[in-house]
Amino acid sequence: MASAGPARREQSTPSLRRTFSWQRTREQFIQGGLFCCALLSIVTTLSIIYVLVTEAIVSLPPDTSFFQEIGLVEFFSETRWTPQYAEEQRHYGILPLLCGTLLITGISGLIGLPAGLMIAIYLSEYATPRTRSLCKPMLELLAGIPTIVYGYFALKVLTPFFIVPVFKHTFGLSVGGFNALAGGIVVGIMIIPMVASLSEDVLRAVPNSLREAGYALGSTKFDVSAKIVVPSALSGILASFLLALSRSIGETMAVAIASTGQPALTLNPLDAIQTMTIFIVNVMQGEVVAGSTLEKSLYAVALVLFIITLGMNMVSQMVLARYREVYQ
Repeated sequence: MASAGPARREQSTPSLRRTFSWQRTREQFIQGGLFCCALLSIVTTLSIIYVLVTEAIVSLPPDTSFFQEIGLVEFFSETRWTPQYAEEQRHYGILPLLCGTLLITGISGLIGLPAGLMIAIYLSEYATPRTRSLCKPMLELLAGIPTIVYGYFALKVLTPFFIVPVFKHTFGLSVGGFNALAGGIVVGIMIIPMVASLSEDVLRAVPNSLREAGYALGSTKFDVSAKIVVPSALSGILASFLLALSRSIGETMAVAIASTGQPALTLNPLDAIQTMTIFIVNVMQGEVVAGSTLEKSLYAVALVLFIITLGMNMVSQMVLARYREVYQ
């Protein structure tokens, strides 16, 4: 009986070793799979950059890139964008497209950012658990509606029943069936769920000890929300704003249906405009000759759009790193 213990341990040792070896192999396999998933996003981003740069900036002979044919000065200084006209009337100034994109983004930001933040404050600080459980699915449903539905909502409801009666019949202003205001409004509605969801998560992450300290000093719920909770979560709120604006810049179908028109250097929200994404969609729907300047202009516009969104994402990360507060 005395020798049974050591013999049993000697028999179980190979089994434990095989089990440990299998677990280690499985962990390495899982780690390798996760690394491949992370690497896929990096490879995809680098591939996009390679395609845009080779088509727009540099190209191997005998081919020429878009900027080698047109030039950076004309591209960023010319106030007309007419690449589909006759050869003697073609102009490749991206300023009208940039102006239309910024106009849509500005209108959507004025609508979506304050509304999303107010909803987040209400859900985080005022709403009961039952109310929160009802409102959150509604926000998610709003985020799941296809963008093309928003576009037709703007075209068939907002413009004829709200924008035209108010601005044309009341103030006598000229309003067309396509206008930047309708597109900006629906894009603003589209980014509300993103701002509300991200901001609410950040607000709820603020420690309750800060709230209790404010209440102990006699502050009201509004004072605690406005002067303690929101400033404490400012970095996350600003990051959600920047991400939402990046979404506005890249929106295509809703704006194409509600606001599409000729490229124009205007800040009038009642005019029809054309954004960078609308131009790409409109050109790809027609017959584009492979290797032509018109096709290369698509990559140049896409490169500018990529740089803008990448820059905004980098700024959001800088804001998070600069204003992040660590609570003990």
